[in-house]
Amino acid sequence: MKNKFALSGISGLMFILWIVIIKNVDVAAIGPDGTSVGLSGINEAVHDLFGVNMIWYKITVCLGIFAFACVGAVAFIGLLQLMKRKSIAKVDKCIIAAGGLYVVTACIYALFEKIIINYRPVIMPDADEPEASFPSTHTMIICVVMGSIVVLAGQYIKDKNLKRLTVIISIAIAVVTVGGRLISGVHWLSDIIGGILVSLFLVFLYAGIVEKANKQS
Repeated sequence: MKNKFALSGISGLMFILWIVIIKNVDVAAIGPDGTSVGLSGINEAVHDLFGVNMIWYKITVCLGIFAFACVGAVAFIGLLQLMKRKSIAKVDKCIIAAGGLYVVTACIYALFEKIIINYRPVIMPDADEPEASFPSTHTMIICVVMGSIVVLAGQYIKDKNLKRLTVIISIAIAVVTVGGRLISGVHWLSDIIGGILVSLFLVFLYAGIVEKANKQS
């Protein structure tokens, strides 16, 4: 439990440090409409390597929809427990904590729509101007949701083979989405890394809370 909280804290500090680095190291106006980008050398090199691939963009959008379906499934389980047990206090703590995790993730999403660290390397077809791109919130959401599914699988799935399969599929979806988001060219490399770091902070925190709740029950 302490290790999970420690890993969460380390990931959170690394995320903050990453923001400081992006805002201060190798900043250059390489973005659309002359927008400034930190770590411009490596960001530009990676973006030039992959270019823009809207097929992968659409694939990651579909995987993001699947992640939202998973959130809906968790919420539905919580609602069924609430209706059956007649008290929110009797809903499984891991489900309550998952709800809190998703709310915090949504708040972080909203926060970085207002606090602009970087803009996208491209202007999207449905946009008229550069949009905020740090952290990659698509990366954050998919990693947080799939990470929570891994934790929940450990709580509810007793069959070892089914549990292993669920974990493998969840991790594979996260990896494909993160890689696809980079290949699609709608984010800088630094945005992807930022999304991974903030999701690690959140998932380790959630796992630690669930483990602590299990020990107290």
